[in-house]
Amino acid sequence: MENTIETAAAPNAAAEAAPAVNSNELDSYGRRPSVLDVFRLGAGFTISLIITGIVWVSLSSILVPQLVDQIAPGQREAFIGTINSVGSVVALFANIIFGTFSDLTRSKWGKRTLWIISGGILCGACVAGLLVTKSLPLILLLWCGMQLFYNWMNAPFVATLSDRVPDKFRGSVSSFMGAGGVLGQTAGSLVGSLLISNIDLGFAIGALGFALVGIIVVGIWPREPSNLDEEREPISLKMVLMAFIPPYGKGARNFYYALFGRMMMVAGYQMINGYLLYVVKYYTFSDSGYNAEQLKTAAAGVIATMSVITMIVSLIAALVSGPISDKLGMRKVPVAAASVLFAIGAAMPWIFHNAWGMYLFAAIAGFGYGVYNAIDQALNVSILPNPKEAGKDLGVLNMANTLSTVLGSLLTSGVVMATGGNYGLVFPVCIVVVLIAAFLIMRIKGVK
Repeated sequence: MENTIETAAAPNAAAEAAPAVNSNELDSYGRRPSVLDVFRLGAGFTISLIITGIVWVSLSSILVPQLVDQIAPGQREAFIGTINSVGSVVALFANIIFGTFSDLTRSKWGKRTLWIISGGILCGACVAGLLVTKSLPLILLLWCGMQLFYNWMNAPFVATLSDRVPDKFRGSVSSFMGAGGVLGQTAGSLVGSLLISNIDLGFAIGALGFALVGIIVVGIWPREPSNLDEEREPISLKMVLMAFIPPYGKGARNFYYALFGRMMMVAGYQMINGYLLYVVKYYTFSDSGYNAEQLKTAAAGVIATMSVITMIVSLIAALVSGPISDKLGMRKVPVAAASVLFAIGAAMPWIFHNAWGMYLFAAIAGFGYGVYNAIDQALNVSILPNPKEAGKDLGVLNMANTLSTVLGSLLTSGVVMATGGNYGLVFPVCIVVVLIAAFLIMRIKGVK
């Protein structure tokens, strides 16, 4: 499936006859993938993000919070903040370590394949553990295991975009990845809301989804070429520790603007969507007078409707914005504009204290996040200081996701706990956070 560049026996004749090959048409192996290969890579990325999005969002936003609400309702905000924070610290280190280890892997299956398959299986095993626990400490332990093994899989997965998709196609492939991401995340809210009364079934589905996703994706992609002959330094403790040193020198400024811009944007997203069940229960219906069962049913209905709205607008945004970004050669401006649009959406529930405010948030912020998801990864790849260290550097950039989970959780739980349970103040804080993200992205130089 992988096509190499042909060379003729007669160099002079070849120089006259062979068309020039632009470097942006080649992958990191110096190969020019066929259109079918690029399509298969895009399909694999998209399907993976749909599956993992459904599982992660249904677990983190609905099913695990509902389990905690049943076990220890008086500790819900503090405990969800704890598992998000501690789990994110685990993810932070795992992302960098396994991104680096995959960079250094030499095998006949390439550098990424084995990590992606094994990480998914081990992550699924941790989700299965939620079926048999009613203990908060054990939930925390299993959540950390999920973060560890998900990043075992995800760091090599993300680096594959840099390895195997030529720059010419990255905007379009990133667009389909964005569509898969938003479809998975919005479907995750819908699936979680449908399974809120049967969370054990949700945990079983989640375990199966994670266990199979790596196998499915590797099966869809063209086989990763062997890299047994690729040179590398001997693995040492010093080399592993060096992986924690982020890029520096020429080009590093753009890297850090992208890193902190992403961190602030995803933190804003996490502030609302990471606590969506509680926001709807204890803000949207704060004056309803519902009992616990009525509150759960009403919240599930609103979240399901929000999910459908977000799914539609995000898919449109993601599928349209990536090809347009490729055509215009623009990465920075659409990402910053998407952050501003998310901020406008976050203002809606603050202004309209009812279900319609949440629906407007789903529509406006959902469209903005769809654009953001579609183009941000292409922006990140375009500013990498050293493509040969893509696993490590993208691991550092993906560290923004884990740090943002900590930051978003701390901000939401801090605001709510400091104000005696007032979820309404989460929205203005979120607006400020994502506008900071837009400002930082616009500071990137040399990228439109």
